[in-house]
Amino acid sequence: MSEETTVSRALGINGLGRIAKLSIWSHVERKYFSEIVVNIGREVGTRLADIAHFLERDSSYGALHTYLYGSRAGRVIENIDEKSGSMMINGVKTTFLRKARNPANIEWRKYGVELVVDATGKFLDPTVSPDDPKGSLRGHFAAGAKKVVVSAPFKIKDKTLPMPPDAVTTVMGINDTEYDPKKHLVVSNASCTTTCLAYMVKPILDYFGAERVLSAAMTTVHAATGSQSVLDHSPSAGATDLRKSRSVFNNIILTSTGAAKALGLVIPEMKGIGFIAESVRVPLTTGSLIILALMIQDKSLSDPINRELINDIYKRAVSHYPEGYLVFSGEQNVSSDIIGLPRAATVIEGHENHTRTSAVRIDLDHVASAVKRLEAIGEDRPASLDLGSVSPEASRGAGRQKFIEVPVTQAVIYGWYDNELGSYTNMLRDRTVSMAKLMERNAHTPMTVRS
Repeated sequence: MSEETTVSRALGINGLGRIAKLSIWSHVERKYFSEIVVNIGREVGTRLADIAHFLERDSSYGALHTYLYGSRAGRVIENIDEKSGSMMINGVKTTFLRKARNPANIEWRKYGVELVVDATGKFLDPTVSPDDPKGSLRGHFAAGAKKVVVSAPFKIKDKTLPMPPDAVTTVMGINDTEYDPKKHLVVSNASCTTTCLAYMVKPILDYFGAERVLSAAMTTVHAATGSQSVLDHSPSAGATDLRKSRSVFNNIILTSTGAAKALGLVIPEMKGIGFIAESVRVPLTTGSLIILALMIQDKSLSDPINRELINDIYKRAVSHYPEGYLVFSGEQNVSSDIIGLPRAATVIEGHENHTRTSAVRIDLDHVASAVKRLEAIGEDRPASLDLGSVSPEASRGAGRQKFIEVPVTQAVIYGWYDNELGSYTNMLRDRTVSMAKLMERNAHTPMTVRS
């Protein structure tokens, strides 16, 4: 990352959960914003110092000052002012608001906040109006914000409603240029899993082309999240997934993920590929793994796609993506090895990637029937069902089935990601800073640089 100055601009963060806390860590390390305003919406402990206590220690990542400067560093939180609700964190003034829960009532305007990261996980529907009594993303605009970044995928409750034209989902380095500062007001930074998955899928599509990827399936072996239970408890009223009320300490828990759907928003070519996405929660605080299985139409049984080619695709792709977002590793890693790894959206585990190629037999009678059905309803014959390349010998011989054999390679690819600080929060920070830079540029006002 090139050297950059600190601009006189305040960043707003709504919430103080895992992503919000680690976003503060990430932003006070980069120091692009001169001030951070955090809305908690409730009292924390008995005094402001209790918030400082929470911020400077973390069970997964250790002490804030160690993260910033190493084992010999001293405390970086100072000047705790109960009256103003502010403190200096690594030289960045950080103010905490503890009254408003509804985004429309947060005092963003008072503090000059125009860019807000909503990290509550509660306001995910970009179609909800700003005056909704339960609160909404658009309430931030009523409170003075001009842009909002959401630290999760959008979730539109009313399935009959389309995605609003001023909302977009992006992953830095993959499709962040889809963000139009003149058009988009609400930006989803997708999810940690979607971010990792995007960097696993995009190099493959760029090399082979989406038309050769026949199907995809992924399983994320995911660390626990704050929504899970420490101990077993009775399910909430209306709960349909009884496993979510089971102890995260003691179980491997099957759950769901929206990564496949979100990936289609980030990489549109994936919408045409059959994709299954599953999630398994394991008793870890952070550090997750995606196992991606792809079926790729090959060209030859004698010289098939192999492990060396797959690994070489990723090795070359590393230099194509900015800021170290993609890392290729030939080492034998475990999950703790990638915790806190700076900026890496994905660490490809090249040591374990593998392939298998075989011939898939296709029944030409079934293909012909499919073509006839399409033609009967007026559909064009797709290239994938074009029989023009089938030899006359294969087409003759009435009364018996004919087959053609197509070489298909199954590739299994492993990608690690630190689902909290190392991967997702750093990517969220970069998304936020890039939007702020565009806001500065479009404002046509000189930046005030802090010495």
